[in-house]
Amino acid sequence: MKKKPASEARPAAKDPGQTFGTRERIVRSASRLMQRQGYDGTGIKQIAQEAEATLGSVYHFFPGGKQELAVAAIAHANGEFVADLKAVLDGEADPARAVTAFSKHLAEELRASDWTAGCPITTTALGAAGRLPDVQVAASEAFARQRELVSAKLSDCGFGAQEARELAHMVINTLEGAEIAAQVARSDDPLEIAGRHLARMITAHRA
Repeated sequence: MKKKPASEARPAAKDPGQTFGTRERIVRSASRLMQRQGYDGTGIKQIAQEAEATLGSVYHFFPGGKQELAVAAIAHANGEFVADLKAVLDGEADPARAVTAFSKHLAEELRASDWTAGCPITTTALGAAGRLPDVQVAASEAFARQRELVSAKLSDCGFGAQEARELAHMVINTLEGAEIAAQVARSDDPLEIAGRHLARMITAHRA
């Protein structure tokens, strides 16, 4: 998960004729703002201002309004998370070491944001999932994709299919909870401890 505040992460303004650039800025800004403020705390006007776009542009690309934009923001945030997770998993032959390395990566990214930018999927979805089904589905699919990556890594390393799926649930669920705890405590400890214990669990199941 990228952990830069929206004001720092916002890309330079592009030619307004580049419609893809405008849409991308809107989605990125929505993702960063909802990451810090949640769904209810983020308004369309604020997103437009952060993206250096007009309200008309926002509704042109997202006629469904903030709910449609939140779904796109979750997909964007998960794309970043999945890319980081895949890079770490591919860079370590041992899945236990990979999980430890990724927990440290999350801690470093969270610290770099001065503890302001936690999991954008959780922050966006928690306040809206119960009343906005599209947001709930987008978040559920995002977490499923994360679990698929971990499960595939474990399967490649010799774990059975069911065991790999269940361990993947444990890995993602534990890291998500540890990230929230780290943000509240303003400390690396919850993530680093979670990473170490997940690694031990994976090693024990592999023995």
